[in-house]
Amino acid sequence: MDLTDKTIGVIGLGYVGLPLAVEFGKLRTVVGFDINQKRIDQLKAGLDFTLETETHELKAAKHLKFSTNLDDLRTCNVFIVTVPTPIDKHKRPDLTPLIKASETVGKVLKSGDIVIYESTVYPGCTEEDCVPILEKFSGLKFNQNFFCGYSPERINPGDKEHRVATVKKITSGSTPEIANLVDALYDQIISVGTYKASSIKVAEAAKVIENTQRDVNIALINELALIFNKMDIDTEAVLQAAGSKWNFLPFRPGLVGGHCIGVDPYYLTHKAESIGYHPEIILAGRRLNDSMGAYVVTQLVKAMTKRRIPVQGARILIMGLTFKENCPDLRNTRVVDIVKELADYDVQADVFDPWADTTDAEHEFGITPVQQLETGFYDSIIIAVAHHQFKTMGAIAIRAFGKPDHVLYDLKYVLPVGDSDIRL
Repeated sequence: MDLTDKTIGVIGLGYVGLPLAVEFGKLRTVVGFDINQKRIDQLKAGLDFTLETETHELKAAKHLKFSTNLDDLRTCNVFIVTVPTPIDKHKRPDLTPLIKASETVGKVLKSGDIVIYESTVYPGCTEEDCVPILEKFSGLKFNQNFFCGYSPERINPGDKEHRVATVKKITSGSTPEIANLVDALYDQIISVGTYKASSIKVAEAAKVIENTQRDVNIALINELALIFNKMDIDTEAVLQAAGSKWNFLPFRPGLVGGHCIGVDPYYLTHKAESIGYHPEIILAGRRLNDSMGAYVVTQLVKAMTKRRIPVQGARILIMGLTFKENCPDLRNTRVVDIVKELADYDVQADVFDPWADTTDAEHEFGITPVQQLETGFYDSIIIAVAHHQFKTMGAIAIRAFGKPDHVLYDLKYVLPVGDSDIRL
């Protein structure tokens, strides 16, 4: 089997799917498929609201076609599924987008086609959950009439250095031959090479532990911050000192959100519990990281009380809403935990974020970010996200938004030591 002249269909054109479709679209025929007509219209106009792909890059993908029409996928022989895999309100995997995408592919699947999944899942999901759907809707038999692969996404939103082509790609296939084909396919666009895993399950597991490892490490640093704060020791100063050793890992405390680190561990723990094992360390790390929003508010309230600044009825400015700096991605942002916690104190919290889309913030969280800031208006200010605009402003400009007596909480070490009243 030769994939050189095969048409690729990329299902899901978000942060993961679009950059991938663009890279392949520079070399070969690609159908970029999404169920969101507004998204397709914007891409056809050369606009990407995620800011992951610039207009000139979209134009460079001369062989890429955008569509919401299922019939356009019928010409494809390789399907790459890049839909989100979120969790529900009970912190359980929500496979709805993945199931729907598999149904879509199944309706157009032909003998000899290959379906590659990039969405983050638990080990076994591709073959145990997705394949039966493909078989049901296509009437074909797995590893006889059609085949599968798994190549986990490694997109880092807002990162212009580590992009699709410059991050090593894990690949895998449902048979040795398919594994080789999938690996060769990605090798066409990945400049730094690929890593062929021994099985689909190994590739799935490798992806899910990448972010689980980061989550646990951040939880450790968050716990250390809690300890050092009680001892009146500056956490960042400790981390800088410890970082002078060559093998000390440079993690920092903070809110842990986003579509990966705050979500992926629950996919692994869900699978572990389904086979009779209750994870201890992973879930403990998740609980600690999920509690940081409440801890931040507790610190702030204590600081305001010590300064005799009334808490009830206070006006507080939260600078930043996206889940990370210099990125418009609002998915699973934990800044909302701070907003909700402050509401329990009868506080009026204003959120300001030059990167966040107002419509998305209102739709997802019921939060309407302010567009203009008044000087001398706020009783407290929290720098929650380290956007470069906030770093450029500096302490004097940021403090100008506060009343003569206010508390400035630098959650992300945006300002030099001593320029804020509290640091995590």
